[in-house]
Amino acid sequence: MVNTAEPELCYVALRNVNLIVQRDQRILENEIKIFFCRYNDPLYVKLEKLEIMIRLVSDRTVDQVLLELKEYSQEVDVDFVRTAIKAVGRVAVKLENAAQRCVNVLLELIKARVPYVVQAAVVVVANIFRRYPNRYESIIGALCENLESLDEPEAKEAMIWIVGEYADSIENADELLSGFLEDFRESEHAVRLQLLTACVKLFLKSPQRGEAQQMVQSVLSMSTECTDDPDLRDRGYIYWRLLSNDPEAAKAIVLGPKPPVEDDTAKLDEATLDLLLSQIGTLASVYHKPPEAFVNEKALKEEEEEEETYDDFDDAPADDDAPAPAPQNSGGDLLDLLDMGPVAAAVPEPPKSGGDALVADALGDIFGGDPVVPQPSGGDIFGGDLMGAPSQNDPFGGGQLFGANTPPPAPAPLRKPVSVLQPSPQSGGVGIAAAFNAGEQRTISLDLEVSNAGPQPVRLLQIQLNKSPFGLAPADAPSLQFDPPLLPGTTRPKRVRLRAGDAKMLSQVPAMTAGAGVNVQIALKNADTGAVFYLAAPCPLDAVFAADATVDRSAFIARWKAIDDANESYATVADLPTGPSIDAAVAKLAARRCHPVARRAVPGQVGSEVAYFSVQLLGPEAEYLVELTFKSGVAACKVCVKTTARSLAPLGLAAICALLRGV
Repeated sequence: MVNTAEPELCYVALRNVNLIVQRDQRILENEIKIFFCRYNDPLYVKLEKLEIMIRLVSDRTVDQVLLELKEYSQEVDVDFVRTAIKAVGRVAVKLENAAQRCVNVLLELIKARVPYVVQAAVVVVANIFRRYPNRYESIIGALCENLESLDEPEAKEAMIWIVGEYADSIENADELLSGFLEDFRESEHAVRLQLLTACVKLFLKSPQRGEAQQMVQSVLSMSTECTDDPDLRDRGYIYWRLLSNDPEAAKAIVLGPKPPVEDDTAKLDEATLDLLLSQIGTLASVYHKPPEAFVNEKALKEEEEEEETYDDFDDAPADDDAPAPAPQNSGGDLLDLLDMGPVAAAVPEPPKSGGDALVADALGDIFGGDPVVPQPSGGDIFGGDLMGAPSQNDPFGGGQLFGANTPPPAPAPLRKPVSVLQPSPQSGGVGIAAAFNAGEQRTISLDLEVSNAGPQPVRLLQIQLNKSPFGLAPADAPSLQFDPPLLPGTTRPKRVRLRAGDAKMLSQVPAMTAGAGVNVQIALKNADTGAVFYLAAPCPLDAVFAADATVDRSAFIARWKAIDDANESYATVADLPTGPSIDAAVAKLAARRCHPVARRAVPGQVGSEVAYFSVQLLGPEAEYLVELTFKSGVAACKVCVKTTARSLAPLGLAAICALLRGV
């Protein structure tokens, strides 16, 4: 389960495992390898696996874990690299016998001179020094050689602390602190506080050294007279008075022993852990919080009140003074137009006769023509001559779709590429922005903007897609050729034509997918340098909507009836950006290849209209049948989606709602 193809399921399993190993790590101590990260794991899965690895690591498995963490420090994801380096420090704090091996790993990483790696390592080394004072000073020299690469506040703060704490062991400590003092006024709050304390430590430990006395006078003056930071000013006054009145007391306070850093792996208190273990398999065990911490009763009440605002969809009267009268003709059950939910609930159940005629009367000519004259007949309400008599010129029994002379909708504008890969040393300076759009001739377009921030021109990038629920694969040569080459400092658009439904590229839909699409993992290789880098680009579901999958009304009703009610999904979309205009909302869906089938007023509900759409996916083989219910003057609608593929139901509902919202 923890290495399943669906990362969301994997994450849920890992969160529950995390709780279990907090209670007793011996349960899985011998199985630590199954929690090693895979290259294509999403970041949130990798971070959770790291947490579990740190909880399970022991003196017997520490060498394996350190090798794995060292490998992670060479990944392209900067956030993951930093977390992996911090994990090395946490292992050192947890296992005293392995501390020296952890320090050796950090020293190797520092010597690589990758800026963000060095900065993360400096922070970790400071924590190790706090945990094991005066034991690993040999690494300080390597840290001091990399001062120029420190530009992050946390790394500066850690380095300043190290210089101040070991000022008597560092020969040029005054020179190092002087370099930081040059930017004192522009530095961050935490850096200035640490710099003030470090200068005082230097003066107390070596008052006769170099510029120590002048330096402490300068920093105290800037801290008390040239700042509006109350914390910095107060600390400056305290140090000043201590040094002026009682230097020995200042030594006892500033240089006194401090409690060592403790292992922070076990974060939950026993009572909370017991509660969460009793909630295994619920949201509480995923959030690592008791239910009352995230179940907001007030918010639930407000949501219920908001739902009541749209009750007029279901129970609006025919006019302001009297309820809607029932139709006089007899026939089948009209509680549900096309059997699509409680839309026409205002019509009472008539006698069980003349079903076909009554349905034909209720539907009328939903294509805008003359109403169909009801003819008595028997059978199922969807049986018989439901649509009226089709003709060669009008197979729908008269009228036209959504009114006469309706022009085809204009295609929706293409989505603009968004950044999915920042330039980095691992990518050779290549940056990528990507967007998936519906293409021509049953293809999908992967629109890219490729930037080159590296030192060398880019001539050829080979591209490979991972498996996805849409089965996307290149329709042409899987490469991006740049002729002329993409020069440093330039950006160029590229388009990759994809086909959907490739059987070898299909994967299951992630079980916890809640958005209107999925992330498609992509690997790129620079043919000149051999550098391989990875990215994940969001692919909206409507990018794989088929343009040539229209369906007539008769087929639509037959398919709707054939789909089990268990495959229905519902949602309410409020605050439509198109306002109360039903035409605008319908046109917006039609522009995104949601094919209109029918639109009509709801009997007995003044101002209520229902519109139906058919959507076919290019891959996998699946279909969505969509029902939208509108109320005149209300900028909201109810959405009902039926699908032949139950696993795709959440994606379809989210996609339709996103399109209505204009996302």
